[in-house]
Amino acid sequence: MPTMKAKLLTHRKERNADGHIMELKAWIVPVTECTPHGLKYSAVYIVNGVRAIGYDNERGKGDHRHYAGVEKPYTFTSMAQLLTDFNADVTRYLEGDDNESDL
Repeated sequence: MPTMKAKLLTHRKERNADGHIMELKAWIVPVTECTPHGLKYSAVYIVNGVRAIGYDNERGKGDHRHYAGVEKPYTFTSMAQLLTDFNADVTRYLEGDDNESDL
């Protein structure tokens, strides 16, 4: 049986006026234990060279979220919801709420 290669779904990278970077990458991949939804993804917001916000599904860790230095599991439901959650976290961070404990 041939092996399916990852197919790039999207890749966007933007730098805002402050020099902060927002980047999203997503690939369609085979459904496996590590990628039960058939997607490999990474969404990251970088401030002064440091990841402030991140969502990804690294092999061995599964779906998880980084917020102001704290990593916790993330329940992936869809790319649309991931983008909503990611953008909400970036907004909260920019508003000065770097307290992850209430999430």
